Amino acid sequence: MPTLPREQPEPSPAEPHEARRMAESFGVDAPRYDQARPGYPDALVARIVAGSPGLDVLDVGCGTGIAARQFQAAGCTVLGVEPDARMADFARVLGLEVEMASFESWQPAGRTFDAVIAAQSWHWVDPAVGAVKAARVLRPGGRLAIFGHLYEPPAEVAEPFAAAYRRAAPDSPLNAQPARRPLDLYEAAYAKSADKIRETGQFDDPEQWRFDWEQSYTRDQWLDLLPTTGSLTQLRPGQLAEILDAVGCAIDSLGGRFTMNYTTLAVTAVRADPS
Repeated sequence: MPTLPREQPEPSPAEPHEARRMAESFGVDAPRYDQARPGYPDALVARIVAGSPGLDVLDVGCGTGIAARQFQAAGCTVLGVEPDARMADFARVLGLEVEMASFESWQPAGRTFDAVIAAQSWHWVDPAVGAVKAARVLRPGGRLAIFGHLYEPPAEVAEPFAAAYRRAAPDSPLNAQPARRPLDLYEAAYAKSADKIRETGQFDDPEQWRFDWEQSYTRDQWLDLLPTTGSLTQLRPGQLAEILDAVGCAIDSLGGRFTMNYTTLAVTAVRADPS
């Protein structure tokens, strides 16, 4: 999944879903998270809705409801499942029904859905459990859709960020990673998720989708988003300030704004009819 400053799960322990401290750190400032994080391409939402048998959606790891609200706007009824009380409470205030639990421990109580989505959250789910449980709660013909952003700041921003991060957090395991990494590494990660779905024997053959887009950021907008990323949510205030100052200076040198290239990747599969 994404790397610095992307949505990279902590590489230690060995499996991302075991890194609970990072997984549950994003709610430290839920309003900032909701305001600063980008939404998802409308074309992705429309394709999932059109390819599902109905409009009942389960959002795994819904966070503050960024993706869920887009599906609500497309006419869906959405139930969120979220382990972080701070994120869940914020999502509820904005009109989303949320049940507090990890997906692994969540009890469907006989309920089934037309689509199960996971936006920037599937890497926190136990891969031995996730696809099997999704199949259990999907109606025949229902769609599992796992998706997330990869975003690559220009080198003039990414490299000062990585250097400042190494100075501020010299013991972080994330320092072993380069400032920029090729897209094919993340496509391979989504292919691995597709393999896990395929192994259940309960889905049609998975598909991988890709959406390329861009967004312009001012200095203040990017510095508002950075503290919501997994590499920064656990830093002390002094460490965070050092990194943000370095990145701010880098953006100033570009004229105070830059264009971010985004790629939204998805792996999706239809629940096979057991009959």
